Amino acid sequence: MSGKKIILFATSGGSGFGKSVAGLQGSCPGAMVQEGKLLNGNLTVEALKTWVDSLGM
Repeated sequence: MSGKKIILFATSGGSGFGKSVAGLQGSCPGAMVQEGKLLNGNLTVEALKTWVDSLGM
């Protein structure tokens, strides 16, 4: 996974990502793990497209 970007997302939950980034970093040496977005019922298709496009991947 070295050199890869891993962007987390969740489909529910109100508590955020907590320590997920730190917890996953050790299992992906050399990768950049970062918080992404909580994808819940309030997200439109257009908003999802905009977010994905903003990732620059």
